Amino acid sequence: MKVGLMTREWPPEIYGGAGVHVEQLAKHLKKYAEISVQCFGEPRTDAQAFEPPTELAEDNFALQAMGVNLEMADAAVGLDIAHSHTWYANMAGHLTGLLAGIPHVVTAHSLEPRRPWKEEQLGGGYRISSWIERESYREAAAVIAVSAGMREDVLDCYPFVEPDRVHVVHNGIDTEVYQPTSDRSALDRHGLDPDRPMALFVGRITRQKGLPHLLRAAENFDSAIQLVICASSPDTPELGEEVAGLIAQLQESRGESSVIWIQDQLPRPEILQFYSHADVFVCPSIYEPQGIVNLEAMACETAVVASDVGGIPEVVTPDSGVLVHYNPDYPAEFEEGLTRAVNHMMDDASSRVRLGIGGRARAAAAFSWDAIAKRTVEVYQEALKR
Repeated sequence: MKVGLMTREWPPEIYGGAGVHVEQLAKHLKKYAEISVQCFGEPRTDAQAFEPPTELAEDNFALQAMGVNLEMADAAVGLDIAHSHTWYANMAGHLTGLLAGIPHVVTAHSLEPRRPWKEEQLGGGYRISSWIERESYREAAAVIAVSAGMREDVLDCYPFVEPDRVHVVHNGIDTEVYQPTSDRSALDRHGLDPDRPMALFVGRITRQKGLPHLLRAAENFDSAIQLVICASSPDTPELGEEVAGLIAQLQESRGESSVIWIQDQLPRPEILQFYSHADVFVCPSIYEPQGIVNLEAMACETAVVASDVGGIPEVVTPDSGVLVHYNPDYPAEFEEGLTRAVNHMMDDASSRVRLGIGGRARAAAAFSWDAIAKRTVEVYQEALKR
């Protein structure tokens, strides 16, 4: 079986959970199928890479993505399965399926109807991305949802999709890569105080990650807590300015050394240091199909405080962390809940240790990539029979 994985993100250009998923899935699928990868960006040795046509270089990014998708579909030959990831590559998979008469499988990492704030970033391109996603799901032979919560969202947003075509296959984690480390050189270089407890956030600056909620909640964190924000790549300049303003306000009220903002995209060995030495990892997302970032923290034996949205409750359970209820109509209550959970966790060292150990055990037992690859192959086989 020859499978074409179609994706925007591929190493070294990975900026989100979908990219992590495709990289790891490709690695483990190679045990069971022949894999080719098509991605956006500059030439690679391990994938076919495509940049937007020069004629579209100054146009809306949705149009640029369509141009890349056309080139992907034109170059895809000899496949048995086309498997696309996110709307950025869905059209490539859809067109490849039509051209070659093969099944197109979609992995649902997120859904455009659940991300209306993307219009801030894409403008009218959001209507194009929504159309691409909708039509791709309509025609797909199979849809892989990365959580049971995401499966419910797919069927709610796209009721024309037959339920038996939507399969739950979780994101995974490589616990041989993500594991505790004693190295703290990166923390020292960024000026962290080793004697102060650390609450950590890692994520892109996008509405769905809920960073402004965390920054407002942190106004009432215990004074000893050092908040570390590893966040970059704002979706829009306006959102970047909003976050920068909240961080500046927090540094003024709590002290500059109490809030450290790291805007560089850290390499994996360094981010492992932050995960490993954080006392609490905080995930305040308001939309999260699953949340690989929580698995990464758990694999490094760090207790988690997270919102209860999307697929997060399928990952963060009482043996690995604490969930805080998010209601979009009552944001202040959510922020107060984050404050209470973080402060309580910091006061209870034994619970942090117990949850950290439990989280790593859960990550290793329930989210191995090899099991996920096997389940994905089963979906392919079922799609081929349709």
